Amino acid sequence: MVARITYIVVSAALLLGFLVIVATGIQLMSTGNGLAVGIGICAEVLVGLGVWFLWQTYRFGRRSGALARELEAEGALPVDELDRSAAGRIDRGSADSVFARRQAEAEAAPEDWRSWFRLAVAYADARDTPRARKAMQHAIKLHDA
Repeated sequence: MVARITYIVVSAALLLGFLVIVATGIQLMSTGNGLAVGIGICAEVLVGLGVWFLWQTYRFGRRSGALARELEAEGALPVDELDRSAAGRIDRGSADSVFARRQAEAEAAPEDWRSWFRLAVAYADARDTPRARKAMQHAIKLHDA
């Protein structure tokens, strides 16, 4: 829940910033000065890219959350079986062991979105965020197919 609130607050601040940049870009483009017009156009393009990225992030979160809810309803969410330190940090060896099992499951059933979802969780537990995201995107793609 804290992550959701943080996302909403940061997204609202980002959208507010985008509005300021769009207004400034419009003012720059209306000056007629070639350099100012160029900077204004660049500002609008950057805002467009920022809005696209924000939308993709939102969509990814919604879709991966939907998969998690579906797995939860099936009783098939991955169980947290990781060893942790006294401070709560995940033991690297434990994460590697679980990852190896999840990777073997995904290789054994490459068309099963559930195994890719669990592999994405294992990547995230191993602190490999880029691969976790790619595995989750693959799970979403398999689910939607």
